[in-house]
Amino acid sequence: MEKKLEKRWIAAFVITTAVAIAGLFWEHKTVSGPTSQFNATDAIVPADVAWLLTASCLVLLMTPGLSFFYGGMVGKKNVISTMLKSFICLGVISLLWVTVGFSLSFGDPIGITIDGTYYGLIGSPSDFAFFDYVDEHPHVKMATTIPFILFALFQMKFAIITPAIITGALAERIRFISFLLFICLFSICIYAPLCHMVWHPSGLLGAYFGVKDFAGGTVVHMSAGFAAIAGVLVLGKRKNVEYIPTNIPFVLLGTGMLWFGWFGFNAGSALAANHTAAMAFATTTIASASAMLTWAFFDRLNGRKVSALGCCIGAVVGLVAITPAAGFVSVPKSIFFGFAAAIVSNIMVNWKSLKKIDDTLDVFACHGVGGIMGMILTAIFAEGENASLLHGGWSVFGHHMMALVLVAVFSFFGAMLLYKLTNLFIPLRVSEEAEHQGLDLSQHNEMLG
Repeated sequence: MEKKLEKRWIAAFVITTAVAIAGLFWEHKTVSGPTSQFNATDAIVPADVAWLLTASCLVLLMTPGLSFFYGGMVGKKNVISTMLKSFICLGVISLLWVTVGFSLSFGDPIGITIDGTYYGLIGSPSDFAFFDYVDEHPHVKMATTIPFILFALFQMKFAIITPAIITGALAERIRFISFLLFICLFSICIYAPLCHMVWHPSGLLGAYFGVKDFAGGTVVHMSAGFAAIAGVLVLGKRKNVEYIPTNIPFVLLGTGMLWFGWFGFNAGSALAANHTAAMAFATTTIASASAMLTWAFFDRLNGRKVSALGCCIGAVVGLVAITPAAGFVSVPKSIFFGFAAAIVSNIMVNWKSLKKIDDTLDVFACHGVGGIMGMILTAIFAEGENASLLHGGWSVFGHHMMALVLVAVFSFFGAMLLYKLTNLFIPLRVSEEAEHQGLDLSQHNEMLG
């Protein structure tokens, strides 16, 4: 087994080497001036550039924040391995995004024609390969007031944190190199198509179904949540399900970093320094505050102690729920978003049937269910013409619900297929001995002091 694993690590190194050499000899194409796709640089608004640079930094901070959030919850023998699985996404997905991920997400549509209009399912993989044509010129349809490269880097941070979210469900039993292969497949086959369908101007879900997803309720949280539950079902339960969270202060620190970074995640998705960004900033923090208090009080009403862990989980659930609606609803409605999502997610976290399948850190109950609640509430309350049930009628709401089902089915069954495909090449699960020893030591030869 070890010899086989060594060969796989050699293969991983060879692929990385090939990407590096390809980058060295790649004939990088740039935009020479205004074209049908790109505006002149004088269309750039400096304030928008400053805000998106800041927002990109904030979103990047969320991935280390997530690693602390998850790392504090697991048992002592698995803290480092759990944190590293989130952190390594900064490396793996960044390179994948530059080489092909951005093209698949925002390249020219490859899709289907409906009623005479062409809608994209995924982007052309060659359009922006190695960031060809991704430079200081703004795109005519996507982020028209900032350099296209800044838009690409901002979106890259979303692509990074999405597979990192999945790690919490698979903690304490998944092989590290298997995880690396899976997140590459997930990013290419699940994240990129969803990103294109929702956020590309010609994407099927956004342009045809009219799906409102301001900052990633479907693209990020639902995809990660359903991929997480699929992974749990494929991997099976841990040998030792009972454990004590190692470091609650880590969880508090991670929650604070996530909350802080989420301002970039949501308010940055306005793609400009404007009133929409300000409103998204406000709804983000108020929804989280509402969810945190609701979670704590709902725990107490059900005979459980008010805990730091519960408050942190509640705050994150509120952030998840408001994400698809952050720029589409008012502050008072954001209070209800946090309240409703916290109650439903709390019920799911404590649901015995979900406990039995061993989603280690309740990723589906928090991110999957939080994303579902956010999408449903957005479909009811989002403001603007033909935006929701209250502002467009049942047809608009019905389209959102159809899209919700499509995203759930695609993410769940697509991820399950990718797990099984990964398992064909590299066994997903560590040995029973390695699991008993702890993944910190057995996978990384490191220990928490």
